[in-house]
Amino acid sequence: MICKTGTGGHRVGRGPPPHPTLVGGSHVPRARGTLLWVFLCRRIDPYGFERPEDFDYAAYEEFFSTYLAILTRRAIKWSRLLKGGAGVQKSMTLKRYIRKGVPLEHRARVWMGVSGAQAQMDQNPGYYLHLLQGEKDDSLEEAIRTDMNRTFPDNVRFRKGSDPCLQRTLYNVLLAYGHHNRGVGYCQGMNFLAGYLILVTRSEEESFWLLDALVGRILPDYYSPSMLGLKTDQEVLGELVRTKLPAVAALMDSHGLLWTLVVSRWFICLFVDVLPVETVLRIWDCLFNEGSKIIFRVALTLIKQHQALILEATSVPDICEKFKEITRGSFVTECHTFMRKIFSEPGSLSRASIARLRERCRAQLLAQG
Repeated sequence: MICKTGTGGHRVGRGPPPHPTLVGGSHVPRARGTLLWVFLCRRIDPYGFERPEDFDYAAYEEFFSTYLAILTRRAIKWSRLLKGGAGVQKSMTLKRYIRKGVPLEHRARVWMGVSGAQAQMDQNPGYYLHLLQGEKDDSLEEAIRTDMNRTFPDNVRFRKGSDPCLQRTLYNVLLAYGHHNRGVGYCQGMNFLAGYLILVTRSEEESFWLLDALVGRILPDYYSPSMLGLKTDQEVLGELVRTKLPAVAALMDSHGLLWTLVVSRWFICLFVDVLPVETVLRIWDCLFNEGSKIIFRVALTLIKQHQALILEATSVPDICEKFKEITRGSFVTECHTFMRKIFSEPGSLSRASIARLRERCRAQLLAQG
């Protein structure tokens, strides 16, 4: 499964600007002299992704001006919550805070705490370096190297000429994980997950342990050779749509269209290069804390919000194009509103119901061989 890149026209980022000299071209209004306007108009977003020539700066400014106030309020609350440097402990208060967004400066610490990655790292000092010094595996190394230049070609930090270049960091994380989990080794798609983790944590070792939390615990069997977990969850989404959005399910059935053709990138890349970067990171905030049912909430919200548009489709290619369209525009860019929607639009989605559906769908897939 290959997750193609280069769809970053709707990326949204925040945090300290990484390249103060990289500002938008002549099409960007220059009369507005505020630092905020300069920040908003950068051709490179705070995560290092290039914005395309048709990026809508005016719409982004309208969103970000409001979102900045929200970020400021949340940052103050988070600083109070995490005051003293104690470990991050799961609680209803923390869950509520995470759903409202984790400030970038606290994100790595929160992810490490709620996912169990911090505990694993603390219990295994020196393990990451030991993995990097492990026995050479030519096939693993070649598979990882093949994907280096394919990983975020629109991100200046992953280019060979950048200083520092994150390709080596990414290679190390993926190599260590391949040695750690030989049943998985390396699977295309993992490079995008690891790349995002590196951009957030700026730490090889933390990125490794967070990747282990995702691949080993939160998304079991997504990246195994059979990808049974991934296939199962795509079928689970189909069953949820059949229950909650029957008209969409009927459209898919009428064209004999498998869910894997329209949502495989959503699942295997966890919405990386599908949704704007800040929206993806807000989703990951909840994913690390609440588990994989968050993926279903996001998918169902996207489909429900755009149900009328999807139902206009009259052919398989048209349906596939509609599913690309629903991941663009202001609805997904305005990440704060979007995250509120994922916890209201899909309705009830209990762990027990997901577990039952997984058991049934998994059994059906195994029976099919």
